Amino acid sequence: MSAAVPAAVITVSDRCARGERADRSGPAAAAMLAEAGYAVAPVLLIPDGEDTVENAIRSALAQGTRVVLTTGGTGVSPRDLTPEGTARVLERQLPGVAEQIRRQDADDVPTAVLSRGLAGVAGQALVVNAPGSVGGATAAVRVILPLIQHLLDQLDGGDHA
Repeated sequence: MSAAVPAAVITVSDRCARGERADRSGPAAAAMLAEAGYAVAPVLLIPDGEDTVENAIRSALAQGTRVVLTTGGTGVSPRDLTPEGTARVLERQLPGVAEQIRRQDADDVPTAVLSRGLAGVAGQALVVNAPGSVGGATAAVRVILPLIQHLLDQLDGGDHA
C-alpha cells in the first residue's frame, strides 16, 4: 500500500460507552488494521441505537475515512440496531462479504451465523459491521483485509484486474 488509507473502528455498546465494561473488540480490530498499514483513528465508543450508529459512520466518512468497521450491535437483542443504522448509510450492499464474516468462524462458534451485520459501500468507502466479540471482530478483519485495496481501487475507477 503506497499511502496509508484512513480507517475507523467504531465500537457500538451501551455498556462500553457507559464505562461499565472495557472495549476489547475495537482495539483488537484497530490493531490488526494498523499492522496491515492502515491509518487507524482512535477507536470510537458509542451507545447502541440506529441514530448513533448512522451518525458515527457519517461522521467518519465526512472526515475522509475509506474503511469503517463497526463492532457490536449485530445480534438479536432489543438494542442491537447496528445493521439498521448502517443500512441508512450504505449505497450498495456487499452481501458476500457479510456472509463470509458470518461463516469465518461458524464451525467453532455456531452462534456466529446469528449476526445480522452488513457490509457495503458508502461513497468512496467500505463500511462493515462486525460482531462485538474479539473473535468476531478479528474474523471480520481477516475477511476484509485481502479485499480492501481491490475494492477501493474499483471505487476510484480502477480497471478490473
